Amino acid sequence: MAKRPPPLEFEFDGPSKSQLKREAHELQDVGNALLELPDDVMARIVADERLLEALRTLRTIRSHEARRRHGQYVGKLLRVAEVQPLRDGIATYWRGRERVQQNAERWRERLLADDAAVTEWIAAHPGLEVQPLRTLIRNARREQAQLAEAAAKHAAEHPDTPPPKPNARFAKELLVLVREALRAAKAAADSSEDAG
Repeated sequence: MAKRPPPLEFEFDGPSKSQLKREAHELQDVGNALLELPDDVMARIVADERLLEALRTLRTIRSHEARRRHGQYVGKLLRVAEVQPLRDGIATYWRGRERVQQNAERWRERLLADDAAVTEWIAAHPGLEVQPLRTLIRNARREQAQLAEAAAKHAAEHPDTPPPKPNARFAKELLVLVREALRAAKAAADSSEDAG
C-alpha cells in the first residue's frame, strides 16, 4: 500500500468571504443612508461627482430591475470611495436634525408655559406672523387643559386602565411651526457663514 503524500499547506492572506460580505453590507447601508438625505446635504457630503450623480439618478429610477442594476453601480463607486467621511457627514446631519427636534420641543414647552417666552420667540424671529402664532398657542393651551381634565376624569372612573392616548393636534401644529422656524434660521445662519 502506497503512502499518501502530506496535504499541501496553503497560505491565504486575503479577507474571508464573510468579511467581504460584511463590508458589502456596510457599503450598502452607507448608500441607503445617503439616499435618505436631502439633496443639498448629500451634495455637501459626497465629494465624488460621479457618485453624487449616480445617487441622484438612483432616486429617480422606479423599475425594480433597473434600480437593482444601478444600485450595483453605486456600490462599485462606493467601493473605491473614501467611506469614513461619508459616514461622518451622515452622522453629523442626523445629530443636527435631532438637536433641532429637541430644541423645538423645548421651545414649544416654553411657549405653552409662559407669555414671556412668546415675546422672546417673536423678537428672535422677526419675519414670523404674530397673530397666527398667538392663536395656535392659545388653542394648544386650551387643548392641554382639556386633555388634562379628560385624563383626570378617566383616572377617577377607571383607575385600573391606562388613559387613552391624547390627540394633541394644536400642540403638534405648534411643534411643526417652531421646528420649521428653527430650521429656516439655521439655514440662514449656515448660508451667511458660507458667504463670509
